[in-house]
This record gives sequence, structure tokens and C-alpha cells, in this order.
Amino acid sequence: MSKSNATTFSELKTALASTISNDRLIDDPLRTLAYGTDASFYRLIPGLVVRPENEEELQTVLAECRERKIPVTFRAAGTSLSGQAVTDSVLIQLRQGWRDHEILDDGQAIRLQPGVIGARANQLLAPFGRKIGPDPASINSCMIGGIAANNASGMCCGTAQNSYRTVRDLRVILADGTLLDTADPVSREAFLRSHAGLIAGLERLSAETRANKALAEKIRHKYRLKNTTGYALNSLVDFEDGIEILKHLMIGSEGTLGFLSTITYDSVSDEPCKAAALAFFPDMATTCRATIALKPSPVSAVELMDRAALRSVQDKPGMPETLRTLPDGAAALLIDVRGNDEAELVARMEEVQASLEGVRTLEPVAFTRETATYELYWKIRKGLFPAVGAIRETGTTVIIEDVAFPIERLDEGVQALTETFHRHGYAETILFGHALEGNLHFVFPQGFEKPGEVERYQGLMDEVAQLVGVEYGGSLKAEHGTGRNMAPYVELEWGSDAYALMWEIKALFDPENLLNPEVILSRNPTLHLENLKPLPAADDIIDKCIECGFCEPICPSTDLTLTPRQRIVIRRELARLEALGDQATDADNERMQQLEESYVYQGIDTCAATGLCATQCPVGIDTGEMVRQLRRERSVDKASLARRIGRHFSGATRVARGGLNAAGAARTVLGANLMEKMSVGARRLSGERLPQWSPALPKSAPIRVLGHLPGGGDNREKVVYLPSCATRIFGAAHDDDESRSVMEITLTLLDKAGYEVILPEMIGHLCCGMAFKSKGQYDEASHKARELNRELLMASQNGRYPVLCDTSPCTLQMQEHLDERLSLMEPVSFAHDHLLPRLTVTPLDERIAVHVTCSSTRMGLSEKFVTLARSCARDVVVPAEISCCGFAGDKGFNTPELNASALEGLAEQVVDCSAGYSNSRTCEIGLSQHGGIPYRSILSLLDRASQPAST
Repeated sequence: MSKSNATTFSELKTALASTISNDRLIDDPLRTLAYGTDASFYRLIPGLVVRPENEEELQTVLAECRERKIPVTFRAAGTSLSGQAVTDSVLIQLRQGWRDHEILDDGQAIRLQPGVIGARANQLLAPFGRKIGPDPASINSCMIGGIAANNASGMCCGTAQNSYRTVRDLRVILADGTLLDTADPVSREAFLRSHAGLIAGLERLSAETRANKALAEKIRHKYRLKNTTGYALNSLVDFEDGIEILKHLMIGSEGTLGFLSTITYDSVSDEPCKAAALAFFPDMATTCRATIALKPSPVSAVELMDRAALRSVQDKPGMPETLRTLPDGAAALLIDVRGNDEAELVARMEEVQASLEGVRTLEPVAFTRETATYELYWKIRKGLFPAVGAIRETGTTVIIEDVAFPIERLDEGVQALTETFHRHGYAETILFGHALEGNLHFVFPQGFEKPGEVERYQGLMDEVAQLVGVEYGGSLKAEHGTGRNMAPYVELEWGSDAYALMWEIKALFDPENLLNPEVILSRNPTLHLENLKPLPAADDIIDKCIECGFCEPICPSTDLTLTPRQRIVIRRELARLEALGDQATDADNERMQQLEESYVYQGIDTCAATGLCATQCPVGIDTGEMVRQLRRERSVDKASLARRIGRHFSGATRVARGGLNAAGAARTVLGANLMEKMSVGARRLSGERLPQWSPALPKSAPIRVLGHLPGGGDNREKVVYLPSCATRIFGAAHDDDESRSVMEITLTLLDKAGYEVILPEMIGHLCCGMAFKSKGQYDEASHKARELNRELLMASQNGRYPVLCDTSPCTLQMQEHLDERLSLMEPVSFAHDHLLPRLTVTPLDERIAVHVTCSSTRMGLSEKFVTLARSCARDVVVPAEISCCGFAGDKGFNTPELNASALEGLAEQVVDCSAGYSNSRTCEIGLSQHGGIPYRSILSLLDRASQPAST
């Protein structure tokens, strides 16, 4: 960044500081790099990142930028693939403040702010049997703002249910700061007066376009296909009213015409009965003929995957064995059929089967209605892009583009496209896509470092653009948005008349070209070859990452510091700077020092390191593991302390219980409010070194209860019970009606269910090792795991008896590191599988909340968790968008802001609940603190709702 630019951004920041708090005006080297990264292969670093929280703040930002002629770019989730969400100017990032929603007309419509994640919108509509029309593969992470701004479509929506077709109304803020609410007659009338020139200009362009028969017919042809290249010119032939034209032009405009602060969608039916089939064909030509045969049939989606795409996923768990034996040149269709009831589903499946008669398949087409298999098929399809990226050569990026052919020419188009790739040396390219729309994604690895690679890429893109856009009359961008990668080719596809029309539209909305310039329209013919993102080797754990951002919604630090993707971005930049060695300039060295210093807190200290991110990553990258390794490198000098604690663990837990007793006594004398204020002050004075006391800090656990075990009478079945170190330290909450510790509850419940309990020897000394591993003390973690393994094998008679641990994260740690002979179970799995059949359960007349811990999610226990809770209470709340609680063992004490940020909004969702239930005592402390209700072990709920089974 030049000195003059830096001064300009500094002045802007100062001007905005009177309206927007300083923590939402970001210009430090680490966060501008991290927050400026999207899923594309472009890299631009913003001069300033601004996080406005409402329309008024956003209008202020636009006004201040307009006064200084500073361009702005809007960013939602940053899953954009074509470079439309990167900038070296001002990045306006949507976080808190943009997630409101409202259900309208009994679910027939939904009003959404741009920060709502697409999957969350569908979750809100599910009780009405409805969903939003767009269904992009990234729907679990992308946000409504990006979905609408890119006119993203997806697998099932085609062209009939995309944002353009299903938008009802918008609230839009234009470049001059004016707000238009198309649903509000007063706003519309005021806008018609204040912006008469804009409306007249749009209506003039509409009339001229409709009068130009050749251009109008070309537009209609282009939008019979999926098409997001350039602006939505179909709005000029579909509508004559200026407001309607404006509304539909905003869809797919990629933030270049205005800011969408709210969008109202007409929802579509979400048919509940679903089935899917993987149909295999001997070659691509046959596959394309099958697609054409399926077009008139009642299918919801038909997804094409070529042999290379199938090869990239054939070794994933659960995939059909057939994938490994398919011949070269084979291809597959994932065929999805849905219905409102079983009879309709069966009839539609039969019709689909009939439509494929006479088409050669490699094996009979078989539909599955089994939920796990159905979801696996779709998970594989949605994860193809990142999965392919994961097998690329380290140091290369991955390119994805999506084109659309007229479906009647799909076969020859695919062949011509494949020949083009091979001619330019891209033999590793894979093809997949939405076959019914003739929409194909092509993905290939690309390095830009070696001589000639940029030129090779340019040659490929030039030929692809000519082939698809001109020779076949197709779309160069079918659904991913024009962005930077295709902006130089818009005129080639559309022709000079349509291209001039687009520039007129841009001039009407944004005459100073300040809204996301160089996106969609550009005079720069080599724009797509500039500012290419480096992806240097950094760490074996993360080198597969393509920075797609699928991991971000479930990360507890998303709204506090960095996400997994952003942690990887910074780690890669540090690796790049390290690799410069003697060639590094003073500026490089200074930048590296700044990044390293900031990364300690932003990247390492505020990572919960639970591994939850791996559950959302299509290639299973556990960024938490990378962070633990970095902690290990930073904590070498603490190894001896860790060893002493590990070797005297029983004493360490006694000290911890003594501390809790002392804190409880002080609480009695001083009161909770004064204790909290004193703790905050002491922590501040210590430079954040002292832990934060919490009003939810419980009493110490009465370890003596372990001396009262259920006996062995009546030939009871045996179970080994391992109280975790957390439950041996933390007892019941001070103000909770449930006054028993988790150990007391567990023993009571096991007795009620007729079990004889066995405790391992040296119970006070045992630990699974997670407390050490999370801090990077791997050696002591391994030592404690070996100790525990030995004792559990002895107690269980080498796995003869099941082992119950009362804390879910510890169980997962043990499952990953202990002897496979051990049958290790945590509270939910043991209660669901073993206790429920032995008890008579009467659901409590209560509304309760449950928190599914990270470890439960990773162990695949989410469904069992909710099922167990619903068997014990009449009304169960699973708070939306609350994933990892961020307590992470002791982070709730040592980095309490992580816990607070992760649980933002929890209290509002559980306000009517009598209590909450989970399966990790430390998580329950943080949940109680920020939920405003007591959180207890799920075993407490089962104990309260059950009686011994009648004989």
C-alpha cells in the first residue's frame, strides 16, 4: 500500500470513529489479510475493513467514502469463487447486526437480512414445509447477501427458483446512500420523486431493449440457460416498471449497484419424501443422452460427475464399491426424486426409471431412501470442489469455473471442452455439475509460479470463452457470478450492444464507479491474470485447504478473532515470508514480526482446538490440530511443569477442589456481583494472566461419593465407571435446584438401572490426557493416556465390561488413543443404548434446552442426543447457530471472551426453558453463565424422568 493510500484510509478511519466503534474499524496487517480472503484464487488486501451493524452506519460509511472517492466492496461469508469479494480498498464486512429474519404469510415468504446463513433460512422455514429457492452447494456456510448478490442457484432450483425468480421485495441502499424499501409504498413514492432520473433511465433502457428485437431475443435465449455473466439484462425484457427493473437488476449485481440490506423471498415447497440414485454410464455421451431423457421427468435434481470426479471421492467411507471398478471414461448421474407423500415419491421414481429404459447403464439404477446413504451421496457431491482441491500439488491453487451449454448440445459441448483442456495440458481437469440445466463446473489445479503458467492459463480461458460463449451460445458463468475471473470476457459472450447496455446500467446506479469496481465490468483485458493468490506449503495438516470457508459458521471464534480458514491464511503468509530467507526486505521482516506477534492471540490463544471445524471441512482438515502443534512449539519450557502436574495429578485435583471451596466461601461473604467485579479488575491488572471468576463457577465435587458404589447383588451386569477429572473437581452449581454432583447422579442412575459399578484403581490420579494435549504438552498427554489405558483394561477385564465416562470430550479423546478392545461410551450413547431399555421413562412437563457438544457432534451422536432429551421432556429446544460453546476445558476462565462470543444469542433462545442439559461439566459452566439458566448433565434429566423398569 502506498503512503498516500495509507494516509487516506487513516483519515477515513478517523472520520468513521465518531460513528463506529474502533474495534469495528480494522486496519492492522493480520486482520486485513485474514478478513480480506475469499474462496477465489485472487488476493487483495483491504486498506480498511469496516463492520457496520445497521443501515445507518452503512450509509455513513458510504457517505465518507464517497466524499473521498474511495471504492468499497461488500462481503458476507466470503465463499465467492470468482474474486467478487476481494479489494485493496475498503471492505465492508457483515457480521453481527445483519442476521434478523421474519416469517411471512405462514411460511409462504421470508424476510432475511444479508448475514443469515442460507441453511439457517431453510431451518426457519422447515416447520412450514417450505424452503428458499436457491440451494448452492455452500448453503451451510454462504449467506443470503451473497446468494442474492450472485444469483446463486445450485442443485435443485435450476432457473425457476433462483433469487431472480423468487425475490418478492428488497431493501437496498444505493451508492448515494439512499434507502429504498420496495415493499413500502411510502418509500417507493419517495424514491420515485428523489430518483426520477434513475427510474426514467431504467424504463428507457427497457423500452429500447424490447424494441431491439434481435437483442431482446438474444437476452431471452441466454436466460433460458443458467446465466450470471454480466448484469441481469432479462429484467429489461421481463419488466417495464422501473422499480421492478431495479429490484431484479440488484439480483446478481455482486455489490456493484448497491447494498442489499434485506431481501424477501417467496419460499418454495420442500417435499419431505426424498430418494436418490447413483446411476453409472459407460461414457459421457451416454450420460448426456440420459440427462436429456430425464429432463421431462419429475426429478428434483440431476447431478453429473465424470470419471475423474468420481475417482476423487471413491475412497471416502460409505461410497459404493462400484466406484473403484468403473472403466475410464465412465460417468455418473446423481438423480434426486422427491414427493409430498410416499405414494407420490414411488410414482415419480417409477416414472424416472421408465425414462431411462433403453439407455445403457453399467448396473441397474437403484434408488435409496435410507437417510444416511442419501445424505452421503449429497455430501460427496457438495464437497467435490474442495475434495479435488485437496489432491492438488502443494503450492498450486485450484480453479473452478462453471459454464452452461444448451442442453441439446451438452454432449458435443462436453467433448469440445474436454479436448480444449487436453490441448492446453490440463489433463487433470474434472467435470461435474447440474446436468438438467446443461451447467458444468470444471475444476483443475493451477500453479502460477513457474514460467509460462500464466500464459498457459490465459490461452485456456481465451479458448474456453470463445467455445462456450460464442460457438455454442452458452453461458461463461452459470451460477458462480462474473467476478474478476470472467469480467474481461463479458463483452465476448454478450456482444458490443449488450455490453454497452451494461455500462449504461452501471453509470445510472454508480456514476463514480465506487461500488466494487473491476467486478462484472472492466476495461482491463488482463484483470483475470492479476493479483493471484499464493498458496505456499505451510503445514502438512493444512496444505490441502483451498480456503473455501465451509468451516467458518461452526467456529466459536468467528465473531471474535479468526476462523479456521483465516488461521490457515495467516499461517501460509508466515510460511511465505519465512521462505524468503536472505531475500526478505526490511518491510518483509517487519511484516512478519507484526503477524507473529498478533497471531499469538488472534490465531492461537483464541482457538478452542476442539476439531469441530473438521466436521464441516470436505477433506477433514482439523485446524485445531495445527494450533495444538503451534502451542507445543511455544510451550517447550513448560514441559517440566506439565510432567510434575501429571505425576502428581491426584494432588493437583485436590488443590483445585480446595480453590473452589475458597472461592465459594468468598462468594458467600462478598456476594456474586462483587466477586465478579473484583475478579475482572484483578484480571485486568494482571495483564489478562489471572483467570476470570464466573458466577456460574460451581462448588467442589464431593469425591467421597465414590465410596458408595452400587453393589453386585442379583447378578447385576457390570460397568466400569470413569469419572473425568472435570467431574471429580466441579460439583453442582451454587444456585441450582440440582444439588448433586455428576458423580452422584451417575451412580444413582446406574443403581436404578441395575448395574454393578467398577471403579478403576488410582481413580484420583487418572486423566485421559486431553488437558495436557490441548496445551501442546503431547508427551505428558501420551503418558497419562498410557496410564489410563492400563487401568481401564484391568478394570474391564480387557474389554469384557463397557466403560462409561461421564464427560463426552474425554471419551472422544480416549476413543482416539486407547486400546481398541475397550468399549468406551459417554453419557448420551450409554444412556440411549443401555439405560433407556432398563428404565421406565415418563417425560417431564418441562421445556428444556440441550447443548450438543463438539465431541458429541464428532462422534455422530447429535441425533441420539436430541432423541434422548425428547424421551425425557415434553419440549426440547436446540438453540440455532450455537455450535461449540468455546469453553474448551479452561478457555472459559483464561479467555472468557471466547466463551462469551461463542454463546452470543443463547440466552434469548432458552429464556423459557427450565434448565439446559449437556454432557461436559466445563461446557455446562459456560452455558449456565451465558444462557441464564442452569445447565446440567443429561444424566440428571434422565434420572429425574425415570423409574426402575417394572419386572
